[in-house]
Amino acid sequence: MIRLTTDRLLLEPPGRADVAVMRDITSHADTNRHLGGPQSAAEHFTRFARNAGSWQLYGYGGFMVRLRATGEVVGQVGVFHSWRGVGDDVDDMPEAGWILRHDMVGRGLAREAMVAALDWFDGAHGPCPIMCMIDPANSPSLALAARLGFAPLRDAMLGDAPVRLLLRGQDAAEM
Repeated sequence: MIRLTTDRLLLEPPGRADVAVMRDITSHADTNRHLGGPQSAAEHFTRFARNAGSWQLYGYGGFMVRLRATGEVVGQVGVFHSWRGVGDDVDDMPEAGWILRHDMVGRGLAREAMVAALDWFDGAHGPCPIMCMIDPANSPSLALAARLGFAPLRDAMLGDAPVRLLLRGQDAAEM
């Protein structure tokens, strides 16, 4: 099993028990306002399974983020493969994403975890373009994306929600 370790965190692929933990994390209003709002149990499971299934289909996916000191799950980060229906230029492309529990935001944990996840991805799969999509109102995530090397590509709609598409990688300037 793949396991990444940082100064404060352990990152590992998700397991069955993590479905409920992530449901609790993404159900908090401070978190789900940037994820398209509250989700039913079925919608949550579909999101979780899409990310977890990426490991089986593509050899990469989201990592559960655990505090090294306690083993407590505080979020999910990583690079996964997902068809979002936001355009042929990005739909069949690895996608980066990060979600932290509301009380863990602002501590540098998302950056620490994403640096480890992106370094692992680049080493295991080679550098390639990676997209991410962020709620345009989520200034902290947009700032983190910039620090991680993502550049704005364009705005789009994901269902009824506006999203900002960003791109990282050697071909980013050519798109």
